[in-house]
Amino acid sequence: MENTWLALEGKVAVVTGGSSGIGLHIAQELANNGAQVVISDLTGEEGQQADGSYLIKCDVSNQASVNQMIKKTVDRFGAVDILVNNAGINLPRLLVDIKGEKPEYELSEKDFDLMVAVNQKGPYLCAQAAAKEMLKKNSGVIINVASEAGQEGSAGQSCYSATKGAVISFSRAWAKELGPYNIRVVAIAPGILEKTGLRTDAYNEALAYTRGVTVDGLSTDYSKSIPLGREGLLKEVGDLVSYLASERASYITGTTFNISGGKSRG
Repeated sequence: MENTWLALEGKVAVVTGGSSGIGLHIAQELANNGAQVVISDLTGEEGQQADGSYLIKCDVSNQASVNQMIKKTVDRFGAVDILVNNAGINLPRLLVDIKGEKPEYELSEKDFDLMVAVNQKGPYLCAQAAAKEMLKKNSGVIINVASEAGQEGSAGQSCYSATKGAVISFSRAWAKELGPYNIRVVAIAPGILEKTGLRTDAYNEALAYTRGVTVDGLSTDYSKSIPLGREGLLKEVGDLVSYLASERASYITGTTFNISGGKSRG
């Protein structure tokens, strides 16, 4: 069989948080382009999935769990060629609840520690474990899912923004460390995307309060705020990741790709 343009056939790709949301669409597009996809997630039944992917239960904030997930991947599929650090959590929280009406939406130490553990510690643990395998082959790609918020900052999401800013800095630094070993590290920074099941009523209520608007007031006229005039499609994120994971992007490392319809200045 002749390889497709991206030539991802036979590549082993680990996608953290790949059971839902952006991660699910990234996993689907990598699989559509011929990669063997391993989904690392807390939810789902471990083992072969109906869509051809393979799920390994993993808590990305726990080193032993991450190391076991990478070991299981290598034992079963022989390598880790691509790592997509996608698992993340966003709890909208104000630095100070100035109105004093909803103290639960003021950033607590517990919420801070959770977001840092998943969004910042998680990518470090997964990248470290995967890079050790990539070094054995002198090749590999690590793709970190950051956010427009990590470049621009986001009202009511300071901790989330900070963790995504850290992911962008990780990407630059790791690219410098791993470049001599033919391992590329890039980040993507999505802007406003189509709704997923992760955008719950509880999330919208928290975000609305931190922004000083009603839930209905969260809706914006994208024709004014986004040059392309619409939300991004999850498939478009999957397409970008598939390209960056391929040898077609072989001279791209240490940088962050905005995928925001022109909205971001980053």
